Amino acid sequence: MKLLLLILAALVGLLVVLEVSLRFLGFGNPLTYLADEEIGYLLAPNQSTRRFGNRIAINEYSMRTQPIAAKRAKSTLRVLLLGDSIANGGWWTHQDQTISALLATHLESSFKEVSKQNSTPKTVCETVEVLNASANSWGPRNELAYIKRFGTFDVQALVLLINTDDLFSKKPSSAVVGRDRNYPISKPLLAILEIFSRLFSGETPPAIAAGDEEPGDIVGINLEAIGQIKLLVEASGAQFVLAMTPLLREIGSPGPRDYEIRERARLMKFTKDLQITYVDFLPVFNSTEAPENLYHDHIHLNLQGNQKVTEVIGSTLQPLLSQDGFLESPSLLTEG
Repeated sequence: MKLLLLILAALVGLLVVLEVSLRFLGFGNPLTYLADEEIGYLLAPNQSTRRFGNRIAINEYSMRTQPIAAKRAKSTLRVLLLGDSIANGGWWTHQDQTISALLATHLESSFKEVSKQNSTPKTVCETVEVLNASANSWGPRNELAYIKRFGTFDVQALVLLINTDDLFSKKPSSAVVGRDRNYPISKPLLAILEIFSRLFSGETPPAIAAGDEEPGDIVGINLEAIGQIKLLVEASGAQFVLAMTPLLREIGSPGPRDYEIRERARLMKFTKDLQITYVDFLPVFNSTEAPENLYHDHIHLNLQGNQKVTEVIGSTLQPLLSQDGFLESPSLLTEG
């Protein structure tokens, strides 16, 4: 009996150590989601966590951004980055290393550099805010629904960041919320239970599998959503930029698959017809030494990749903001 008690105590002790260790890594406190009829799903507002040492904070508008005022101050340059997990950064990216955070720092550094070179710098900007409205697996239709719900937050520019797969993304659905382990609606009682769920989750729920098929011209429908986002952004008086990152397998030889080449050409024509400022990162990454070093996995970017995207988007925003009249001198947004 005494031996049994000792074994039981040892097992309890091991479980406690395991639970504490997993909590230290961030398990047991995952980000939670809300189902939404129009948007599909949102990150639940006002939450924060750490995963593998990376801080993740979500504000009152389900953005991966610090709390903000709904209306922009006159002396603030405000940009909205709208996108999916690439814009969001996921658990593998620290809050300060997301594209939105890097872009804010990039722009602020540019202003400070100009201030040093000019006794009376020609700018009305005192602060820079780059908002980050994004969620895993969002596509253009999720992003359009978000803008319709919340508006554009009085930004001077909106950057819609998509990846090649987003051209084929499905209509918004909340089927995954609370059913897929990556979209929980509540936090597990124990970190051990979260690990158990991730290791031994069952088959795809029928409600999710049923949404796999969608008839019609999916790419055309998503392009239409992008066009509607452009109209809403420009109606608010802001500049619109569309940027697309490639999958890792698209870089180098043999390059994109035939169907991707076809739809990429279609996207290019679409942006020209609608006069959309468009940044295709495929040639950018192809001209980068060791482009594989830009990726966290086959689709998501690491810090080096985020920095590359930040540099190009910053350079793209420069003439647009100058043209818009917010900046009196184009040189204020040169690369820092």
